[in-house]
Amino acid sequence: MKDQFFADYLERLEDLQHRLHKEVRDLPAEAMDWSPGPKMNSVAVLLAHIIGLLHEGIDIALDDPPGRVREQEFQTRGVLSVEMLRRLDAVIDYARVALPRLGLEDLDKERKDEDGTVTCGWILLHALEHAYMHLGHVQLTCQMWRQGEK
Repeated sequence: MKDQFFADYLERLEDLQHRLHKEVRDLPAEAMDWSPGPKMNSVAVLLAHIIGLLHEGIDIALDDPPGRVREQEFQTRGVLSVEMLRRLDAVIDYARVALPRLGLEDLDKERKDEDGTVTCGWILLHALEHAYMHLGHVQLTCQMWRQGEK
């Protein structure tokens, strides 16, 4: 990668990928759809949301139209952990191919998202921050599930 910023960004994505794999790879099917309470998301929904927001963030950074349908992420049910992790791996692979198309000069360029005008750099950082926040939700949900299993 030509610019250190994007190499560092990809390293953070790969760290997120590793942490999510570690957390959910052995999760049984029923745990993927389990919700810790009313109006709380399952691990499957959280993973679908992470995958969607990361892909959308990269699309917007590239100034490509995002194909994300956010509402569908919250309907995710009956998907095994191995499949959700495959989808996560695919979005990280997408980042590996897409990020080299960007340079430091792109970071301050304006982009449009659902809330209005942002910069390329802002959308990349927002997607990463948002994904890590939901990693915490995945970790807590898995912890509660595992404690309930004992």
